[in-house]
Amino acid sequence: MYRFAGLLLLMLAVACSSGKVEQMSDSGMSTAKKASTGMAQRQSGIDSQNFDTGVKPQEDFYRYVNGTWLDNTEIPADKSNYGSFTVLYDNAQIHLKEIIEAAGNSKDASAGSDQQKIGDLYKSFMDTVTIAKLGLAPVKADLAALDAIQSRADLIRVAGEYTQHGIKLPFVFYVSQDAKQSEQYIAYVSQAGLGLPDKSYYFSEGEKFDQVRSAYLAYIEKLFVLAGSEGGVEKAQKIMALETALAEHHWDRAKNRNRDLTYNKYSVAELDAKMPHFDWNGYLGAMGATAATEIVVRQPDYFEKMDAIYGETPLDTWKAYFTFHMLSSAAPYLSDDFVDANFDFQGRTLAGIEQIRPRWKRAIGVVEGALGETVGRLYVAKYFKPEAKARMVDLVSNVRATFGERINGLDWMSAETKTAAVEKLGKFNTKIGYPDKWKDYSGLVIRKDDLIGNLKRSNTFDYQEMLGKLGKPIDRDEWFMTPQTVNAYYSSTMNEIVFPAAILQPPFFNLAADDAVNYGAIGAVIGHELTHGFDDQGRKSDGDGNLRDWWQESDGEAFKQRAQVMVDQYNTFSPIDSMNVNGELTLGENIADLGGLTIAYYAYQRSLKGKPAPVIDGLTGEQRFFMGWAQVWRRKYRENEMRRRLLTDPHSPSQYRVIGVLANMPEFHRAFEVKAGDPMFIAENERVKIW
Repeated sequence: MYRFAGLLLLMLAVACSSGKVEQMSDSGMSTAKKASTGMAQRQSGIDSQNFDTGVKPQEDFYRYVNGTWLDNTEIPADKSNYGSFTVLYDNAQIHLKEIIEAAGNSKDASAGSDQQKIGDLYKSFMDTVTIAKLGLAPVKADLAALDAIQSRADLIRVAGEYTQHGIKLPFVFYVSQDAKQSEQYIAYVSQAGLGLPDKSYYFSEGEKFDQVRSAYLAYIEKLFVLAGSEGGVEKAQKIMALETALAEHHWDRAKNRNRDLTYNKYSVAELDAKMPHFDWNGYLGAMGATAATEIVVRQPDYFEKMDAIYGETPLDTWKAYFTFHMLSSAAPYLSDDFVDANFDFQGRTLAGIEQIRPRWKRAIGVVEGALGETVGRLYVAKYFKPEAKARMVDLVSNVRATFGERINGLDWMSAETKTAAVEKLGKFNTKIGYPDKWKDYSGLVIRKDDLIGNLKRSNTFDYQEMLGKLGKPIDRDEWFMTPQTVNAYYSSTMNEIVFPAAILQPPFFNLAADDAVNYGAIGAVIGHELTHGFDDQGRKSDGDGNLRDWWQESDGEAFKQRAQVMVDQYNTFSPIDSMNVNGELTLGENIADLGGLTIAYYAYQRSLKGKPAPVIDGLTGEQRFFMGWAQVWRRKYRENEMRRRLLTDPHSPSQYRVIGVLANMPEFHRAFEVKAGDPMFIAENERVKIW
């Protein structure tokens, strides 16, 4: 109940995961050679030191570009995976530490100022003496409130009151744009309530999953022991049984991606009739959400089953369930014994991480979660170059124009659907770097000696802001990532693509590099986000962000047939012990990868304006383009983390984001002379071509 719950934004497009890269270096090309190629001011942007020249590009292009790095790099002890994203993330953390500590050391920070809030929130996490002295005291009142529950009415009331703090329920409630009426906000509810990462963890057979379930039971028991509560073993068994019953009715993640199936609008009266055991009016009243007269239910049959489980499960079991999850969410912010228990399960068991992150890094995470845009404003002022934004504007414009040309040139789509697709593309909005309007945190109170209180007030602040959207116009200036986030996203209801400042750095975006590598990296990311508007789910919204079918029926069927080829291809990829990529779950991201890189390739060709690409270090522009894509995705995973991602992540593992995409591109085959019999070769009639 003390974590930052967020708004369940299911629209992130690029994998926000950890990783390490080498900083892009000059290729060492002589001045004379630079002059001869017309590249006196630009580098190649390719780090050839990471190549494994013992592998041919036609065999495994991912390893050819990244093999030496993969062999020589160890995953840091405090990380579950390591690759290109992480170096940028780690660099941003160092920059944020400087900003946050400067705020904390400022003698001019008046009460209620941004500096005071940033500095004192950081101090409240770093003050281990006070945290240890307080022990369990910060959550005593919450434990007492849960213990005092005597009836179902009490349970509903407490659940409603504590929703704003992020308490785990069998579902989540949030407010977002109405997917079918994108000019208004509406309430949503979606399945939730599990302490393990996915329903499959409760049912999958095998030693690894048996170990996880045993460790989870031990973790539940441990928190009850630390809280001084008796009967931890019995409570753990009941909680596990309750979560298993809920998990049985959870939709799997592939089905949960289907935007048609997950849009089911009910009035509160209809929902009450559908779920006779759960008092929706009481719940909404307790949480202050009576303005929510209609609710979109994402998984209707789950909610019906959940209602039955709610009615059948004894009150004491629900009290134990809520108490455990309250303790678990608070554990990272309590004394060391709670912190260690939480990390041992969440970090070591589930992700294979060997040691917890340094405390200052965890403190920065807390500050970002509560005051993300305030810190982001300072980050942008100090570290974001205006010329990066200007060049991105040009890149986006060219990639977008190229996408329009690609749509008009498709041989499988009718003229009617092409016209509608180009119309949608023309309505895309683009945000680069940072918001035009910054979030106002003046209503949030932060105290340097009250960590748990700060987190509760932050969650309440965010919750009230979210709830206050009901009945108001859509805020089209809002960002759903902070500028210091190494990521990007597409929003189907906003019909917009967003690129935070922190991703606009090498190897994604290199101001000093030749265009080839930038188009292969950030150009492909731009194309990726644009393509999300036309992937298997994004294509279901029109240019105004409304969920409706604007396709001719025959075009929709042609799309599905082509997408199924991609599903079948990715289903064959197996990175660990007979676990395969889920082609259905990862379909949207795989389509966006292939479409994005294809569009970026032709945008690069368009940028040359008919002139040949320069040859740098013996590499053609086309070759450097594909290398730019491959070096972005270098990453290593711990086995437990890979297992978790295969079950839960809509993105394919990094190696398949390279070889799976490139093997389908005739442009790659030409650039590296890939022939029949080469491992990277796919016959022309078996390749995926959508966008």
